[in-house]
Amino acid sequence: MTEEDSEKNYRSTLPGPLGIVDTWISRAESAILALGVILMALNTVANVVSRFALGESLHFSEEINRILIVMITFAGLGYAARHGRHIRMSAIYDALPTGGRRALMVVICLFTSLVMFVLCYFSIGYIETLYGRGRVLPSLSIPVWIIYLWVPVGFTITGIQYLLTAIKNLTSRDVYLSTHVVDGYKDTETEV
Repeated sequence: MTEEDSEKNYRSTLPGPLGIVDTWISRAESAILALGVILMALNTVANVVSRFALGESLHFSEEINRILIVMITFAGLGYAARHGRHIRMSAIYDALPTGGRRALMVVICLFTSLVMFVLCYFSIGYIETLYGRGRVLPSLSIPVWIIYLWVPVGFTITGIQYLLTAIKNLTSRDVYLSTHVVDGYKDTETEV
């Protein structure tokens, strides 16, 4: 089963309502990321075709891609956390026994979750500042603050994901990098 297949059939292993929230967030992230990448590709292709066929670029194309990049980046934060794909520095962590790794992972996840929620708070303040300035995109005339609504959404989803990972580690015997990715190294060597 490929990663794409496992994402389509993703079912959270968290108990009760936490599992429902986790599954719903997973599906929403996948839909947002897929839609964003497809729209960005279509917009870019349309701009290239317009440039060569009409001799002129679409004047709003850069602004649409800017909106989509912000959306994909901050929706992708939660996706990366869900799949245990964030960068880790694990020299000390790897030297610990399983119980120590699990305890450290709980602390790491709770701290990271807290940082994400704090960043969410500050991003809301930034959006309020942009709102007060009244800036708009030149071509689309969309207020700039609307573009950045994805930032607190992404930080909130990522904070929730790390919080769920901490809960998973508290309720499990294994050590989890995310709610469904068990810590460990895959054997990439093949036997001859």
